[in-house]
Amino acid sequence: MFAVTDLPIPIVAAPMAGGPSTVDMAVAVSEAGGLGFIAGGYVSPQRLADDLAAAAARSSAPIGVNLFVPQPSTATPAALDRYAEALAPLADRYRTRVGAPEFDDDGWEQKLEAVADARPAVVSFTFGTPARDVLTALAHRGIATLVTVTSVDEAAAAVDAGAGGLVVQGPGAGGHRGTFDPDAEPATVPLTELLTAIGAAHSVPVIAAGGLADPADIAAARRAGACAAQVGTALLLADEAGTNPVHRAALAARRSGATVVTRAFSGRWARSLTNTFTAGLSPLAPAGYPQVNRMTAPIRAAAVAAGDPDGTSLWAGVGHAATRPGPAAEIIAALAG
Repeated sequence: MFAVTDLPIPIVAAPMAGGPSTVDMAVAVSEAGGLGFIAGGYVSPQRLADDLAAAAARSSAPIGVNLFVPQPSTATPAALDRYAEALAPLADRYRTRVGAPEFDDDGWEQKLEAVADARPAVVSFTFGTPARDVLTALAHRGIATLVTVTSVDEAAAAVDAGAGGLVVQGPGAGGHRGTFDPDAEPATVPLTELLTAIGAAHSVPVIAAGGLADPADIAAARRAGACAAQVGTALLLADEAGTNPVHRAALAARRSGATVVTRAFSGRWARSLTNTFTAGLSPLAPAGYPQVNRMTAPIRAAAVAAGDPDGTSLWAGVGHAATRPGPAAEIIAALAG
């Protein structure tokens, strides 16, 4: 079975759903000696199977896949209705509509089947830990398992369920926080402190994630006990990334810009560059995932089509100012130092 401790270059490409993570980038990172990832969120089970097959056909290097663990939504219909009213003026601005607040489990069972059939080197999970029988079944097929955690308690739950390793995500992460409880405020314990505490309690391999922007950040995470570093924002401008043009331009133009952790775009806490959307809607957004994500999707798409960075999510970690364009392999090599 593949072990993350054996990577020639101890850097993992964060799985970034919604476009940035592509087969091209997964292959490029893995071929460079790191661990590339296919993002399984927001795509159909068939698309996921196709992406896994395409990656396997192009590279014999280990490649991972990430899945979202479904959690029950606690948003009330009244709260979702109020948010729809708050979103309506923005939808009108872009000549679109507020999406229907529908709930689904992102094809959880079908995607587990696709992963089991494809047998990638690694599967990681975000937004919770799967049940023990799921993790055991994957391990029996020779697939290494990782669970994203943001606290000592989440780490204990993941290890107790049989996770083969942990992705320890600190508060500086861009995009979605991996917090298990969708209603909970995101943890603020510094990454190195969290790594030290989790490493002292568990013997499984630990990957550091969240705000790692340069070789010094990665070295500090390694000293705190991580066997590898997971980077996402650092790869958003990579040649192989599927980052949309509006997001790319904003990252290049707002290097001194602030970020904010908000539920405004998806109903789950996530870090974005600040814009008109976050300023006006962050205080109003309920903890309703995936309903809020579906409600804002037409608005975000219309804003991107209009070339307007103020109407869409601009995921970015706290170290986003260091993000630079170029081939993914060169970015990974530079981060490795």
